[in-house]
Amino acid sequence: MPKREEIRIRDPFILTDFENGCYYMYGTTALDGGSLHAGCTFSVYKSYDLMEFEGPKVIFDGERIGFWADRDFWAPEVHKYGGRYYLFGSCKAEGKCRATHILVCDTPDGEYLPVSDKPITPEGWECLDGTLYIEEGTPYIVFCHEWLQVKDGEIWAMELSRDLTHAVSEPFMLFRASDNPNVSELEPGSGNYVTDGPFLYHDGDKLRMIWSSFYRGRYLVLDAESDSIRGEWVHGGSRFGFDGGHAMIFTDLDGKRKISLHSPNKSDLERAAFYDAEA
Repeated sequence: MPKREEIRIRDPFILTDFENGCYYMYGTTALDGGSLHAGCTFSVYKSYDLMEFEGPKVIFDGERIGFWADRDFWAPEVHKYGGRYYLFGSCKAEGKCRATHILVCDTPDGEYLPVSDKPITPEGWECLDGTLYIEEGTPYIVFCHEWLQVKDGEIWAMELSRDLTHAVSEPFMLFRASDNPNVSELEPGSGNYVTDGPFLYHDGDKLRMIWSSFYRGRYLVLDAESDSIRGEWVHGGSRFGFDGGHAMIFTDLDGKRKISLHSPNKSDLERAAFYDAEA
């Protein structure tokens, strides 16, 4: 079985299976050589200790089912919701905007299928890194409107139907990348600021988000907090002093809150890393 340090993965997302005493790790794995380009599959690894992993096992093959996207299957994350498992993944095709599509399966590592014919993010928007957030029983997708289209990257949200097949509200913006003073331009004078990988969770009576961007070439995990998804977002600094990001929060089998991310953010060197998540 491959060890954690032997697996090239970006955007590692951990689903803890308490009933069976194991973990499932999803992420950007179908990478093309040393580049950031990826093929058209999503896969999963399975582990009992987060050190050694079984896999990867392909759980979605876009080419096999004639899926609309044919490249750059990035950043899948799987959420258990309503007794089923929903995969939110970013993907792309020539002449079509990058988008988040939602897939569903009855098991964490089975064959996933699309919940609808179209991506869930707005048509004509370059979007990525959609995540599921539930507030008072209402499901939302939170996603990035990509800097490649808007220059100053944005994080938006939409209310979803209870079966996650379509949006039931207009998109609303939470904030822009440059709202956080700890974020710098990709290149000085370019006006380009990145938003990546939002993940939302509750900490007491506060709603918290971690997300990623850059400061002078270093990839960051940044904090933001609000009273609710439609509230005002207050920004914090970088959680770590090293180069790494696209993080999420999970609870391990011992009941401890952990953070998962990839580090370093350098092509062909990315590995999953896990740390205590106390802010």
